[in-house]
Amino acid sequence: MADQTPPPAASESPEPRPSPLKNPRVRRVLLIVAVIAVVAGIAGFMRYESYGKYQQSTNDAYVQADGVTVSPKVAGYVDKVFVAENQPVKAGDPLVQIDARDYHAQAAQSQAQIDVAEANATGVQAQIGEQQAAITRTRADLAAARTDAAYAHSEVARYQPLAASGAETRERLSQLRNQATQADAKVAAAQAALVSAERRIGTLNAQVKQARAQGEGARAQLAAAETNLGATLIRAAIDGRVGSKTVRQGQYVQAATRLMTLVPVKDLYITANFKETQLGLMRPGQPVSVSVDALPGVEIPGRVASVSPGTGAQFSVLPPQNATGNFTKIVQRVPVRIAISPGPETRALLVPGMSVEVSVDTRGAKGAADRIRREQQQHNERIGQ
Repeated sequence: MADQTPPPAASESPEPRPSPLKNPRVRRVLLIVAVIAVVAGIAGFMRYESYGKYQQSTNDAYVQADGVTVSPKVAGYVDKVFVAENQPVKAGDPLVQIDARDYHAQAAQSQAQIDVAEANATGVQAQIGEQQAAITRTRADLAAARTDAAYAHSEVARYQPLAASGAETRERLSQLRNQATQADAKVAAAQAALVSAERRIGTLNAQVKQARAQGEGARAQLAAAETNLGATLIRAAIDGRVGSKTVRQGQYVQAATRLMTLVPVKDLYITANFKETQLGLMRPGQPVSVSVDALPGVEIPGRVASVSPGTGAQFSVLPPQNATGNFTKIVQRVPVRIAISPGPETRALLVPGMSVEVSVDTRGAKGAADRIRREQQQHNERIGQ
C-alpha cells in the first residue's frame, strides 16, 4: 500500500511578538526624547517667564505720516500747476500759481489811495503855513489897534480938563471920545480875528491828522493786497511727495479748497492699536520690533513714542453710549505712537497706510505692576484710617 501522509494538524497560535519597549535601544531613544521634551518644556517655560510674557504684539498697526493739505488763501483761476502726482518737492518749491491780475489791481488802487492821502496832508500843511502868516499879520493889526486906542484915550484924558476949563470946546472932546471908542472896537475886532486865525490852525492840524489816518488805512489795505498777491503763488511748506492732486490749470478755486496733499515720507511713524489689556507695562521709550507686510523678513527697530490719552472709540465721531440695557463689554483698543528708524532703502519703500506688525518689549517696566499694587494698597490703608 502507498504511504498515506497524515493530514496536517490544526493550526497552532503564533508566538507573541516581543514588546518594543523591551528593546533596550528603543527604551534609550524614548528616554532621550522624554528628557529632551522635559528640557525643552522647562526652557520654553523659563523663556516665557523671563521674555515671552513681556512681549506685547499686534497686527492692528499701520504706517502713518502727518501730511499737509495744500489749499489756497485766495480765490481765483489757476494759471499754472508746477508739480505732478507723486512728485517729490522741497520746502519752498512752487506748487500752483493763481491768476494775480486782480490782486495787482487791488495793490495799485491801495497805492493810489496812499498817494491821495499824502497829497491832502501836504496841501493842508501848506494851508497851515499860510495861516501862520495870517496870524502874524493879525497880531500886527492888533498891536496897531491897541496903539491907536491908547493914543485916543490919552487924547481924551488930555482934552477933558481943557474942556472943563473952557479952553477947548466940548464938541472936540466928544470927537476924541468917539475916536477912542472906535479905537477900542478895532482892538476887539483885531483880537477876535487873531483868535479865529489861531483856531483855524487847530482845524487844519485836525485835517492833517485825518489825511494821515486815511494814508495809514490805505497802507493797511496795500499790505493786505500785497499779502493776497503773494498768496497767489502757493509754495510747499515741507519736504515731501505730492499725493492726491486734484487741481488742474484753468480751474477756479475758492479759498481753502483742497488742491493736493504733501506727504513727509521722511517723517514716518507707526500707529499701533493695542488692546487695553496689553498696556499695563507699556511705557514710552521701550524698544519695538516692526515687521512690514510688504517686506517679508525685514525687521525695523523702533521705540514707543507716546500713548494716546483715550481709546479710539472715545475720539470717534460718535463716541459709544454704554448706558443701555443691551450692553456688551468689548475690549477697547488704545492707539500707541511708535517712532521707527528704517534704513534709506527701506524708508523709500514705506508709504502711509501700509500694514505692519509690531512687538513691544515691556521688560523694562516688569516691576511697575508690583509697585502700583503696593502704592494702591498703601493709599487704601491711609483712606481707611
